[in-house]
Amino acid sequence: MNKQKRTEIFERLCAENPKPTTELNYKTPFELLIAVILSAQATDKGVNKATDKLYPVANTPSAILKLKEDGLKQYIKTIGLFNSKAANIIKTCAILKEKYNSEVPQDRESLEALPGVGRKTANVILNTAFGQPTIAVDTHIFRVSNRTRIAPGKTVLEVERKLMKFIPDEFKLDAHHWLILHGRYVCVARKPRCGACVIEDLCEYKQKTVE
Repeated sequence: MNKQKRTEIFERLCAENPKPTTELNYKTPFELLIAVILSAQATDKGVNKATDKLYPVANTPSAILKLKEDGLKQYIKTIGLFNSKAANIIKTCAILKEKYNSEVPQDRESLEALPGVGRKTANVILNTAFGQPTIAVDTHIFRVSNRTRIAPGKTVLEVERKLMKFIPDEFKLDAHHWLILHGRYVCVARKPRCGACVIEDLCEYKQKTVE
C-alpha cells in the first residue's frame, strides 16, 4: 500500500468521525487508567457498567485503597480476571500515592512499571489522557492493519511500529481510535461489512464481502 492511499484512508475516516474517542467512561487520567486495566479481555460496555458504580464511591488512589482488595472486588466481580485485576489495581494505587502524589505519570517507562499496565495500556493512557501520538494495538487494530494492508505485521509490536512509520503525522493522534472503532463496527472479525465501509475501494483485502 502506498502513501497516497494511506493518506486518503485516514482522510475518509476523519471526515466520517472528526473527533473519535474511547468508549470507556472516564473523567480523569486516573479513572481512564483503572478502566483500561479492567478492559483487558473484557468489553468496554462491561467495564463501564462496573466503573459507573465504582467511581461515585472511589475514583482516587486513596479512596480505592480504603476499599481494600476485597471491597474493590465487589464492584468489579462481573469482569473477567477480576481477582488478578483487583490485586494489580491496589498495588498500582499504592505506588501512585507513594511515588507520584496520586497523579498518573505521563511517560511510558513509569506507566509500564505499574502492576497491570503493559505497553498497550500505556499507549492508551499516553494517547487518550495526555494527547500523545501513540497507537495501542489491540485485536481490532491488529486485524484492520493486516486485513486492509495499511500496516501488515506478524506481531503486535511490528504492526505498532509500522503504523507509527506509515500514518501521516496529521492523523497520528486520532488514528488509534479510528482503527479501533472501524474494527469494532465495520471491519469485524467474522464477516467484515465491506458494503458499508467508507474505505472499501482503498482497502487491499482480497476476500471482500457483499452486503
